[in-house]
Amino acid sequence: QTRLLHFAPAEAAIARPSLKGDSVASWDNSSQKVVTTNLTPGYLRRNCDPYSAAAVVTEYFYRHASNGDEWLSVTTIFDDPSYLTDEYITSSSFKLLPNGLSWNPVHCENR
Repeated sequence: QTRLLHFAPAEAAIARPSLKGDSVASWDNSSQKVVTTNLTPGYLRRNCDPYSAAAVVTEYFYRHASNGDEWLSVTTIFDDPSYLTDEYITSSSFKLLPNGLSWNPVHCENR
């Protein structure tokens, strides 16, 4: 799935809510900040709490090095005054692997 990040708020306006919403990106010090609004209602995770059309998702993407490895860390802050009493925050880190290492996709019929 592909998301379009707009670096100007006026570019992000679309006519109706969608599963991807409207994402406006900016640089916040050494990280990229993305604020997404205009989402269709759904669920935070499968079999989990719902979110409303009033939800705002703020993400911070931060690339950094540690012990000679390159990492991408993503912090997601989910705010929905309709269903949540506080922010729902998650964070994930992804290690950059050498080209092709551990990436060997196969067609579903070959499993």
